[in-house]
Amino acid sequence: MEIEIDFTKSAQENAEEYFSRSKRAERKAAGADAAAEELEGRLGELDEEGEAKRQIRNIKKEWYERFNWFFTSEGMLAVGGRSAVQNEELNSKYFDDNDLFFHADVFGASVVILKDGGNSSSEARDEAAQFAASFSRAWENAQTAVDVYAMRRKQVTKSTGKGSLSTGSFLLEGEREWHKNVQLKLAAFMHEGKIMIAPFITSERLKVKERAVIAIGRSKKSDAAKAISGILPYHDIDYIMQHLPAGTFLVKKA
Repeated sequence: MEIEIDFTKSAQENAEEYFSRSKRAERKAAGADAAAEELEGRLGELDEEGEAKRQIRNIKKEWYERFNWFFTSEGMLAVGGRSAVQNEELNSKYFDDNDLFFHADVFGASVVILKDGGNSSSEARDEAAQFAASFSRAWENAQTAVDVYAMRRKQVTKSTGKGSLSTGSFLLEGEREWHKNVQLKLAAFMHEGKIMIAPFITSERLKVKERAVIAIGRSKKSDAAKAISGILPYHDIDYIMQHLPAGTFLVKKA
């Protein structure tokens, strides 16, 4: 080890200089150790985040997950269109003879198909009605409630005497089953390893313990999705955003 001595300084001054250098070196070393620990922690977080994303990707996606969807408290599947194109697809590919068609009584709303709805209870129909109400323009317009109607397969067609209707539009014939003054409110919770954004009344009937209650509020969709992700063990923010209605939100843990 070589030691440089400044002959313009006394032995005491040289000793003090080397003492100061050693202290600076110690502080730098301590800072380097702290930075290394912080980096290791961050890498660990990234590994956990990456593992969470890999787990999300590995979960099998069902056909209905491209749409808005939920299972009623009695286990019946309801599927809703996220666009006019999806409304059209639901009508043409997934609307069977014993299903029920739900639609909010406003311009601009999701078509909701309750599979095997002809055999459903009034409770299941109420749940499908709240789902249809929430995924309508009424949410974007900050309405607290809206009327919803239900119809059978044979009552919903695309043809008129003058030709076919535009994408997402349907000709409705006959009596409708009305659900009046349906509240707009949703809840998000885990269902068989997947996040399910369902009617609030469904979560109540299932007595879900860990859930995010979703109402109309002032938060934008991205912030609402992050809040839901923070409440539930689910990290795919994009998926949550895709399955929320248009508008603004208030999210609470319940």
